[in-house]
Amino acid sequence: MTLRIPAMDSRDRLTRLRAFLSERFPIEKMNVAAMVTHKEVPVHRLSWAYYLGGLALFAFSVQVVTGLMLLFYYQPTVSDAHASVEYITEQVPAGALVRNLHAWASSLMIAGVMAHALTAFAMKAFARPREVTWLTGVGLLGVTFAFGFTGYLLPWHQIAVNATKIGLQTIEEIGAYLPGQLAEWPRALRETIQGEASVGQSTLSRFFALHAIILPFSIGGLLAVHLLSVQLHGMSEGIDPPSPRREPFFPTFVLKDLAVWGVAFVALFVIGACLPFESLFAYPLFEPYSAKGSTPDGIKPEWYFFWVYYPLELLPFWLILVGQLVLGAGLVAVPWLLRDTRQRTLRLLAAGAGGYLLLMTLFGDAVYRLFRG
Repeated sequence: MTLRIPAMDSRDRLTRLRAFLSERFPIEKMNVAAMVTHKEVPVHRLSWAYYLGGLALFAFSVQVVTGLMLLFYYQPTVSDAHASVEYITEQVPAGALVRNLHAWASSLMIAGVMAHALTAFAMKAFARPREVTWLTGVGLLGVTFAFGFTGYLLPWHQIAVNATKIGLQTIEEIGAYLPGQLAEWPRALRETIQGEASVGQSTLSRFFALHAIILPFSIGGLLAVHLLSVQLHGMSEGIDPPSPRREPFFPTFVLKDLAVWGVAFVALFVIGACLPFESLFAYPLFEPYSAKGSTPDGIKPEWYFFWVYYPLELLPFWLILVGQLVLGAGLVAVPWLLRDTRQRTLRLLAAGAGGYLLLMTLFGDAVYRLFRG
């Protein structure tokens, strides 16, 4: 006797898809005025985490404004890129301040998105019907890292070019661990991104297009869906049992959020005016790239890549590769893998991940030297 499993009719699939979308995007709630005037925000011991998403949005806004200002003077060519950055910094009125604001806001944005992702995970903000909110958040996290990677090359100095070469070579090394024809895909991907035999004009042009056009449009689309989903389903409670206290989203929470933005802007302005971004990391700003120049000693990626850079120095490449694949797939599958997980467990996992990121960011070099002896 053969057991037959009835196939799902195309109409059933369409019905399920419609039900899924109608629950995540209920048309009856898509009234902007009602969403703003009737929305309430839970008040509890973790309420501070609700401001992290807005902080990341503020940093992105600073990025957009200062980036547009830099576009008036920046020249995306290997012959003029470094000179144009030098001109912005030394000759353009307030050019150094604008460039510093752009650089420091990028770090604030990445830190804000990472912290927002951890707290959203801890508060189980991915639970039904917030799956789309989580998935778009994961997409925003990936695009934010891509912003950092592509923007790093644009000043075209010695460290930026050499670091980019190492990053692109790492992509090609993945092919050594893939079977058959799949082994050629990483090399093809690197060549597509790089655009020529070595990092040069084609690479700079593609990174500039990604950084200034493609990624901003990508983040705009993801952000629109993300914010719409948040407005439709409200803030996740974050604690169990739910807090009985509530405050109006408008104007109470909005005014508090704007106050956080104001404090962040003042802090960014003071730091940008007093502390050039490169000085903190001892990066020489005005050292144009030369093909005859040597790779600087102690070259490292930006701080937000330390969490993978130092383990890559200590562990086999294949192990890091498997870990990254598992992490990426796991982040996408979180709403379904952990839907029945208790919030206490999620908070412990988030605290562990946050502790690891903090350890690698602040003390990664010391940890690396300790294990290397």
